[in-house]
Amino acid sequence: MLRTLILFLSLLVHSFAYSQEFTAKVIAVLDGDTVLVKRAKGLVKIRLVGIDAPEKAQTFGETSKHSLSDMVMGKQVTINSQAIDKYGRMVAAIKVNGLDVNAEQIRRGMAWENSNSHSDKKLLALQEEAKQEPRGLWALSDPMPPWDWRKQHPSIAPIADAASPTENKPTASFDPNCGTKKHCSEMTSCEEAKFYLASCGAKMLDGDADGVPCEKLCAPANSKVN
Repeated sequence: MLRTLILFLSLLVHSFAYSQEFTAKVIAVLDGDTVLVKRAKGLVKIRLVGIDAPEKAQTFGETSKHSLSDMVMGKQVTINSQAIDKYGRMVAAIKVNGLDVNAEQIRRGMAWENSNSHSDKKLLALQEEAKQEPRGLWALSDPMPPWDWRKQHPSIAPIADAASPTENKPTASFDPNCGTKKHCSEMTSCEEAKFYLASCGAKMLDGDADGVPCEKLCAPANSKVN
């Protein structure tokens, strides 16, 4: 009994440790459910809670990303964090000018509802509404859930960040401001290349227009780039 109580309390404390609300500026949209924000304490990668958007390389992935970008890119947003996932991302709800961004992605048909035990009735109702219209990905003949797609493409799964978004760990190793860099040879990391492509208009970094900049930097570890 005592051991159970101690475990419960430790989990409760862990939950509170990551439960916080703060404002930050979105400096990059990585896909339909993940953004990079800048706050006073550094850069934080945010994974939108309760939703799962198509991966960028998946059908409808870029459309979902653009939808999220239209709402939040370059804007001050309010972030209500709830946890840190296994990839080091902060799991959170995001609002911009009072709009629930997580819910809006579902309403537009840009993501699947994926709340804990599918218990979020608001998201479930919005998903059903999007299906009935149909809107977004629900207009596709056979939309594939991203979790099924990831099983078929395991090398595309997110990679844990070298820097976790918790405050006591280092932040990104590049200057999160658009400079004069234009070429892959000037990039110090894949993360910097993604930032310049998404936020600075450096389209030369993505010569084949597949959404992945600087393939030699950003290729999965188990693949080869000629």
